[in-house]
Amino acid sequence: MTENKTEIFGHPKGLFLLFGAELWERFSFYALRAVLVLYLTALTVDGGLGWEKADALRLYGIYTGLVYLTPLIGGWIADNVTGRRKAVLAGAVLMAAGQFALFLAPFSPDASLYAGLTLLICGNGLFKPNISTMVGDLYAPDDLRRDSAFTIFYMGINIGSFLAGLAAGVLTGDGSFRPVFAAAGCGMLAALFLQLFLSGRYLGTAGLHPAAKSTESKGRNRLTKAEFKRLRVISVLGLFTVVFWAGFEQAGGLLNLFAANQTDRVVGGYTVPAAFFQSLNPLFIIILAPVFAWFWVRSGDRELAFTAKFVFALLFLGAGFLFMLCAVNQAERTGSASPLWLAALYLCHTAGELCLSPTGLSVVSKLAPARCLSLMMGVWFCFAALANFIAGFVGSLAEDMGTGAVFAALAGTAFAAAAVLWAVSGKLMKDAA
Repeated sequence: MTENKTEIFGHPKGLFLLFGAELWERFSFYALRAVLVLYLTALTVDGGLGWEKADALRLYGIYTGLVYLTPLIGGWIADNVTGRRKAVLAGAVLMAAGQFALFLAPFSPDASLYAGLTLLICGNGLFKPNISTMVGDLYAPDDLRRDSAFTIFYMGINIGSFLAGLAAGVLTGDGSFRPVFAAAGCGMLAALFLQLFLSGRYLGTAGLHPAAKSTESKGRNRLTKAEFKRLRVISVLGLFTVVFWAGFEQAGGLLNLFAANQTDRVVGGYTVPAAFFQSLNPLFIIILAPVFAWFWVRSGDRELAFTAKFVFALLFLGAGFLFMLCAVNQAERTGSASPLWLAALYLCHTAGELCLSPTGLSVVSKLAPARCLSLMMGVWFCFAALANFIAGFVGSLAEDMGTGAVFAALAGTAFAAAAVLWAVSGKLMKDAA
């Protein structure tokens, strides 16, 4: 735990520095996510590459999957070589370079596309697991504020996401995607600035040195029986996160295309950009995250078990896709669906996300041994990587199966997974103790 004890609103000031850096990094990521599939499939001369939808969705799945796979490598590097803080700085530099490479795409579309995505993937691998684990470094393992802290941190993520969706919609108004890539690059520079110039003041010793080389970790390479059980709990929970994120990540692919092509977006004579729908989820999180954070702290010892939170997350996921079945039915009957169906889906998915994602980060930071914490955070993101690969594949099935059939399958899978997790929750809680 960091030596810096200064607090604001009952939390270390370092939490809000990490909050700000993650905000701008997520602005960068979600600005690209909001337009990537649209950019790949657009046909205008300066506005896209004219790919087939299925090919674009597959590339989207590969890209987002690798974004969540490389944190495994970045976590190991931080634990054993650089320390978390240096890894975050290096990741920010690489991601800024990746966004500006995409900005140059019209001059060499294929080279800039693949170079930019590669830099973003590698940079994210260094940045994402290590900034998350530094949040955990600010608290003792038994600190009751930990889940609340990750919920606050998660609100920063979604403020960035909310701003990204709005910026993407506004900046693509003239049919060009280059301004979005430039804005995303500037977001990464802001994240880099915060970490470079303020971390020494507000983070104390958190993340300065490789955790595996600390005095406490030397000579403790083998796992104890209790540590093994706790890592097993993380792994089992990870399987259920795959189900959740495989459905949730349809937002940037299948749901994005549904918003663009099958949703009535005309309001008062103005056509709302499809990218604006990407801001609904973070907007709901900004509204609801303080409520959830307050509730977790207020609950104290009566707080819901982490397994129960995961069960609720899966139920909310399935409920969201039931709303989309109604949307598909309306679009088939009238030619377009009400935007309220998408709003209902994003509200449900947001509630599920607030139950699952901050809780998962908190569980990993609490249960994983300190000497391999960043590595295990990378493993945790690998489950999200697998989910994103699956999400891209599932989204592409809509071409043959139909959008409604895909939504129905996602809802059924979510409800079934919730039932299974409820059945094994007692064993998981016992192993985590």
